[in-house]
Amino acid sequence: MQAAGPVAQDISEIAWLLYTCGAAIFIGVMLLLGWAVRRRALGLRPALWIAMGGVAFPAVVLTALFIYLLPFTANWKPLPPPGALVIAVDARMWWWEVRYPAESAHGAFITANEIHIPTGRPIYIALSSQDVIHSFWVPQLAGKMDMVPGRLQHLLLSASQPGVYRGQCAEFCGEQHALMALHVVAHEPAAFDAWRSAQAAPAAASANVRGAQAFMAHRCDACHTVRGVAGESRLGPDLTHVGSRLFIAAGTMPNSTQTLARWVGHVQEVKTGARMPSYALPADELAAMAQWLGGLK
Repeated sequence: MQAAGPVAQDISEIAWLLYTCGAAIFIGVMLLLGWAVRRRALGLRPALWIAMGGVAFPAVVLTALFIYLLPFTANWKPLPPPGALVIAVDARMWWWEVRYPAESAHGAFITANEIHIPTGRPIYIALSSQDVIHSFWVPQLAGKMDMVPGRLQHLLLSASQPGVYRGQCAEFCGEQHALMALHVVAHEPAAFDAWRSAQAAPAAASANVRGAQAFMAHRCDACHTVRGVAGESRLGPDLTHVGSRLFIAAGTMPNSTQTLARWVGHVQEVKTGARMPSYALPADELAAMAQWLGGLK
């Protein structure tokens, strides 16, 4: 109900039309019902009521609605408009992998659970799933689109103003479906270009050697990539710049050193059934790893 982009604004306009017309039809039916109850003999032929109210009226309403909706369908055809930014989103149980292809002076990179976009530019989201059916939904920017294993779907959206817009998996996908969220962060174009350049770079060197050593010693690199530190692995989210994200755990926990430590040490308490085990590390070692991860910006 708070559209922040043209696609969501179109959906909002359609929704308000349906709400208004549906309410008017409901009130009309209730008035007819009240009139029929109060009058013992209507003196009307039932066949005429069925023909007019049950056939002609719905046909006229649905035909008018169909014609009204035709202009809105053009934006949803599976073809990126000129100048669109293409972003690939791959749904997993229960997180989102986000891939930015190389474009102009910007290199390709992978991130997770947050989609950053520039304002005023069409964004073409290529949607896929690795396991079960998920559904991508950011209500303030666009409608829902299912993500079916073995198929590539698409969704076109854009943001009119900077902001942070929460999204959610909208198709039940297992035990932690409710904790599979994401955020779309819209920037002014110059700020987005700066963010994109920073994300394409490898992880910055850190003085927190102990935290990096703990990450490697406990084989976190078997599932997570930290470019410049740990080799590429696609089993879990890319953590190269995890400290710059607003949230962790698929958009459900604000990002801080404390929440990073809680997540690493108590994953199965926070998100039971997640593919990552809880790590019972000594408190000082866990704190060092959390501080190192939080410094990856």
